[in-house]
Formats: sequence, C-alpha cells, structure tokens
Amino acid sequence: MSISKILISQSTPSNLAPYQGIEQKYGVKIDFFPFFKIEGLSSREFRSQRVNLSEYTAVVLSSRAAIDSYFQLCEEARFKVPETMKYFCSTELVATYLQKHIVFRKRKIFSGDGTPESIVKLIGSKHKGEKFLIATSDLNNIPPICPIFEQMGIDYTLAQLVKSVYQDLHQIDLSSYDMLVLYNRSDVESLFHNFPDFKQGNLKIASYGKLVVKAIQDAGLDIELQAPNPEAPSVSKALELYLEKNK
Repeated sequence: MSISKILISQSTPSNLAPYQGIEQKYGVKIDFFPFFKIEGLSSREFRSQRVNLSEYTAVVLSSRAAIDSYFQLCEEARFKVPETMKYFCSTELVATYLQKHIVFRKRKIFSGDGTPESIVKLIGSKHKGEKFLIATSDLNNIPPICPIFEQMGIDYTLAQLVKSVYQDLHQIDLSSYDMLVLYNRSDVESLFHNFPDFKQGNLKIASYGKLVVKAIQDAGLDIELQAPNPEAPSVSKALELYLEKNK
C-alpha cells in the first residue's frame, strides 16, 4: 500500500520546510491537527488534591503550560510566591519562559537537559533539603523523576497543574489518510473518545516517543513506524526514510 496522505496529531509547526520537502519529493499530502490541548486546572479542581502551595520551597516544571498554571493557581490562592522560591526546569527553553512571570535570576532558576537525571544532578546535596512540588499533567502517570527522588530521600509532593482536553476530531475524515502519526497517550485517548468504534484497518500508525508506544499497543493497534531512532531523530526524517524505502 503506497502512502499518499499523512495526518500528524500536532499543531502546524513553525518550520514547515522539512515537510514541504517531503511533499514535493514523494508526492504526498501532510496535514496537521492537534488531537488534544493542554489547559490549566481551575482552582476548584486543584483544591481537590489538598495541596498547599505555600508549603513548598522549590518546584519542578517541565512545560510552559505548567508554569502558567502554577502562577495562576498561586494568584487565585492569594499566595505571593516568595523571591526565595527555586525553580528546577526540564530544559533551558522551559526555564526561559519563567521570565513571563518573574525576574529571571540564575541563582534560583535551574535547567536540565530534558532527563530526570539532569534535574537530580542540579539539586545535588546543596538543594536536597528543599521541599519540592513536582508539577504533572496526570496523577495516574508517575513522572520518572519520582522514583529517583524517593531513592535519594528528597521530600516531594506530586501535583497535577494541567490537564489534557480532547479536541473534536469529527471534522477529520480518517478514512482518507494512509498514515497517522501519534505523539502522546492523550492522542490515543482522544482518538477513541471521538471514535469509540475506531478500527485501524489499512491505516498505518507511526509513533513518536517511548511513552506513546504502550498506549498504542494497549489500544490494540499496530505500529508501522517508530521514532526517534539513531537514523531519524525527528518525525520529518523518519517519514522521509520510510517513504524512500517504500516508494
């Protein structure tokens, strides 16, 4: 079965050049449509977790949405975040976003390389005594940093600050696509939320990221293409190699 039309479950990227190159070279059509969006929890939803934001001296953040929600919830709780608060961010990009809410000071803002180990290294013995709040989007999906914190005896609390909200996918004719690229467990959940009787049929599914693989397999779907991998660090490169091999 040849591939002529691909749906990617993401918003249209700012850099379309790699995908436009694929379209021109292989004669395929690539569409983008996000299957879900991230929203901050309301103060009412957050209160149900019985987490007192003022009790924590450090916070671990892994997304811009979590940052926005954290400061919004603090404001609604009438908690003025002290200047002594320490922020441990998954990446430099996330850390830089803090400038939207606070004066950027290197002495209290730390950024990792995207791995939990990098955050733990930043904490070291110097900050081990802090009381940490770890922001998450789903309390049922324990972040990989939690077991490491437990091993090190670091005092932490897991708190959901944001949630996934399914998009309405009924405007999409899935039967017109030959391949679907999924990135997140919420992509899979949104797919079946919108189409409870969804059957894969001849639709080829590509996964990007390790976490979505299990969700796809648990849903009884077959994976045709997995990325990233050593030869294809990006979705565009993975698609290019796949189409070249199967043209």
